Order: sequence, then C-alpha cells, then structure tokens
Amino acid sequence: MKELQDIVRAYDVAQQQGKQTALATVVHVAGSSYRRPGARMLVTEDGQLTGAISGGCLEGDALRKARLAMLQQKPLLVTYDTTDEDDATLGVGLGCNGIIQVLLEPLDTADAANPISFLKAFLGQRQAAVLVTLFSLERRTAAQPGTCLFIPESGEVKGACTDEELQKALLGDAEEVLLKQESLTKAYAATVGTLTGFVELLQPAVSLVVFGAGNDAVPLTQLASILGWQVTVVDGRANYARRERFPAAQRVLVAKPEEALAQLVPDQQTVCLLMTHNYNYDLAMLRQLLPLKLPYVGSLGPRKKLERMLRELKEEGAQVPEQALESVYGPTGLDIGAETPEEIALSIVAEIKAVLARKSGTFLRSKPGTIHPRAAQQVAAAREHTKYSGCSLSSL
Repeated sequence: MKELQDIVRAYDVAQQQGKQTALATVVHVAGSSYRRPGARMLVTEDGQLTGAISGGCLEGDALRKARLAMLQQKPLLVTYDTTDEDDATLGVGLGCNGIIQVLLEPLDTADAANPISFLKAFLGQRQAAVLVTLFSLERRTAAQPGTCLFIPESGEVKGACTDEELQKALLGDAEEVLLKQESLTKAYAATVGTLTGFVELLQPAVSLVVFGAGNDAVPLTQLASILGWQVTVVDGRANYARRERFPAAQRVLVAKPEEALAQLVPDQQTVCLLMTHNYNYDLAMLRQLLPLKLPYVGSLGPRKKLERMLRELKEEGAQVPEQALESVYGPTGLDIGAETPEEIALSIVAEIKAVLARKSGTFLRSKPGTIHPRAAQQVAAAREHTKYSGCSLSSL
C-alpha cells in the first residue's frame, strides 16, 4: 500500500515538473522472484525510480526499457529469465530461479484512464477494488493493451476494452476476485488473439486503531506508519493524546470509551489494540469491539487480564460468539523475545500482518516447499515461450 501511495505522490511531482513517466508492473511470474505480480515502480525520464520490481537487480535495465517505452509511447512487455545458469547477466548472479514478465506503460497525463488515475481512485476511498491489466505472452512484441479496467467494490467501472466479449468476461472474473479476495491470472480469447489478464485484487490500507496513548504506543504508530497503515490513537487522557506525541498518526482522539466508536468507521481492514493500561477502559472497549467481528483485536498485557475481561463480559450477559473470540489475541504479539517498547511494537505489527495474510508467523526455513505457491510446469512453459520468442535481456 505504501508503495502505491509513494508512486502516486512521485507521479504528481513529476507531472508538476513536466517530466515524462512510465509505470513498470510485474504482471506474471513463473518460478521464484523477489517481488510478486502487482509490484510496481514509477520511472521518470531523468531516471528517478519510486517503488521496486525486484531486489534491485532488474531496476537498471527496466529504466532503460521504460525510456524506450516513453520514446515510442506504447506499452512494452519485457521478459527477465533468471533460470538460465549460463547467462552471466541474468542467471546465477541474481540468486533467483524464475521468469518475470514486466509491463512498461508510458503514462499519458491527458488520458483520464491511465493506470495512475485508477490508483488514485482506489486510494481515494476505503474499499476493495480490482485492477485489470492485459498483455500478450504469445506475441510479446505486439501491441500490449496494458492496464485497462478499474472495478471498485461498489461504484462505477472505469476504463474499457475495445473487445466487448472480453470485457464481459473480465467483469465476471473481477466479481469472483472480489468475492474470493484473491487475485487471478488467466488466459482470454480476444479478437487480437490470446491475451493474458492479471485480474488484481487491491485492498485498502490497514486501519490501525490504538486505544492508549502511553509511551509504548509511540514506536508502534511509527512502525505502522512506515508500512503505510492508517493510524488512529484514542485515549481518554488529553495530556497523553496529543498530536505532537504522535506525528505519525492520521488522527489522535481524546474520547471516553462510550464516545470512541462514534468517531470511527471500522471495516474489514480495521485492527484494534487495547493498550491503555487502564483495565476498565480496555474492558469497555472490548465490550464494544467484539460484536464488530474485526479481523484482529489485540490485548496488551498478561493472558489472565484478557481472561478476566472475557469472564466479566459473560457474567454481565454479553454475547461473546466463538467466531469473535478467534480474532482476539492476548497477549498480543509474536514470541520474538521482545522487551523494549520498540521490540514489542515489532512483535505486535508482525502478528497483525501474519493474521491479515493468514500466515502462521513461523520461520521461513521451517516452511516446506517454496515461499510462494507455484507450479513447476509454469516455469517450463514460460521458458519455452522465451526461447521461441528469441528474446533475452540483451536483445530488448
């Protein structure tokens, strides 16, 4: 999310300075790569880069190809094959073992349907959306349609395909992506031949609500801000909940427990932390948060504290469904041996990220298989296509 925010800001600056720009997007990966489909980088004509499409090994060449795309004013699909161990440029030296397709799109400021306008529309509202990017793996040197459709969860579809049947199929798949909350890559029959569509799910930024404005909340808000999360700090103490103490937060509210939620608009990307160090305040907030079925509610402090709060809520007759309890984490945070406020913040943010990504938070070296799911035959198919097209890094 932060990457998209940075790209949009950099685009606006470049536009004000009259610079040409291009957007590089990883649209397809077969095998291993540092970044996955959806990674983006903005390139200006004078070589400024915002975002990343790799760990730094592809950016230099992508810059040169982006300048070519700007010069020709047409999208360009570039293939990076890091599976060839005999290739001194792209083989063993990169430490990867995959084939990465990067689409380079020159950005026309006069075009209301350019990719940045879609990203701005997405960032301007807190709802999921789908972004559709079309490209041809079969005819890589042919004209590439590029980013063509933006479908918000609720609202007007932006952009269009010249092929009506293709657009109908894409809109249908966009609905499925929104329903399953998972991007897909699919081959489509079109009037110009077979096209590959990257039907990408865009999720709004995580909204982190921290109940508690103590000193230990400061590094937590700073770390969350680095990730691009939208941070709100709430506390009943006016001398603690002050803007100058939390410059990284979007909002700092002084509110009693019964007043707090009226000033918030929780959604399925909202996570909450109870860390006021005031038992009654935390209890009052937990009473209100449980019915909301948020994906994550963290309780700072010992397990006995959380157990006591839940017991009191049940004794007073509050309905505490098991589904809601599954989203309550106390003590909050991963077990990384955290001691200082900064370490505790790291532990908490890492746990929230793992929960939202539906991951266990274990050591990657203990994970069987690959980090990201993939099919071995996709690597072979992509490699054969690369050989057939006669293209390599040096020939583009």
